[in-house]
Amino acid sequence: MLTDHGVVSADRFIETLEISRATFKRDLEYLRDRIGTPIIWDAEAGGYRIEAKKGGETLHTLPGLWLNEAEISGLLASVDLLSKLEPTPLIGKQITPIRARLEKILELNDFPSHEIKRRIKLIPLGHRKTEAKFFQVIAHAVLSRKRIEIRHFGRVDAQHTSREVSPLRLVYYRDNWYLDAFCHMRDDIRSFSIDAIVAVNETDKVAVSVEDDILSRQLDAGYGIFAGKQLKTAKLKFNPFRARWVLNEIWHPDQRGQLLEDGSYLLDIPYLDDRELLHDILRQGSGVKVLEPAELRTRVVEELQAMIANAQT
Repeated sequence: MLTDHGVVSADRFIETLEISRATFKRDLEYLRDRIGTPIIWDAEAGGYRIEAKKGGETLHTLPGLWLNEAEISGLLASVDLLSKLEPTPLIGKQITPIRARLEKILELNDFPSHEIKRRIKLIPLGHRKTEAKFFQVIAHAVLSRKRIEIRHFGRVDAQHTSREVSPLRLVYYRDNWYLDAFCHMRDDIRSFSIDAIVAVNETDKVAVSVEDDILSRQLDAGYGIFAGKQLKTAKLKFNPFRARWVLNEIWHPDQRGQLLEDGSYLLDIPYLDDRELLHDILRQGSGVKVLEPAELRTRVVEELQAMIANAQT
């Protein structure tokens, strides 16, 4: 009624909808506070209307959202990027109708959806295929706080193991999905790459809870995706050439960096497990030197020696 007539009086709402004044007030409150509909009282016009944003921009509606043209363009661009980032149909059913609605609205304006797709490009790196059916079951278990039984392929030992886990959270990291969970077989917190899960069964058992500070200490305190309990600090020195890039990179939220007078860059990074950090150090080539700890420096030397041996055979 507001869209069709612009301004609608309270009496017209009550008469047309055949509701009481109390019901009208409850519905009005619901639309404003729960759904976010920008309905205002216009004393001069003698009724209620949809409030235009600054500059008189036209507002378009989605369920629970009132957006202007610029916001729709940005949202559609995000939806398209998400679909490219996750090529498997994890969220296809959910975002397809949203994209269709956004595209239809934009066709009435100056930014055709095909132009947005042409002008924004995302190149996923190292993405691994994730089974949609497993992802949906796991996501539901995370939110419903139910345990699940999983069959997991361990890439280190190339063995399949069956485990009962209490899902704690889903993590999207470096273009791949991971499940942080309490493993009842290991009686400890573990992180599982979802693409390495080959079977999932739901259960009715209530998942155990882990306090956020414990989860953070074991999974978030150090560099990368691997868990651990002993926090260490890697001290790296980048030469002036590599420092031009690394200076603006965030390797870890708790990192500490110092730019030296000669243009080189010192970077302190906390880590719990050195596997991922080791690979990223090697990617820097001769542009980085490991100052501390000695065990990490030894690991770099051993890996380089193994690489040299492979290149000579």
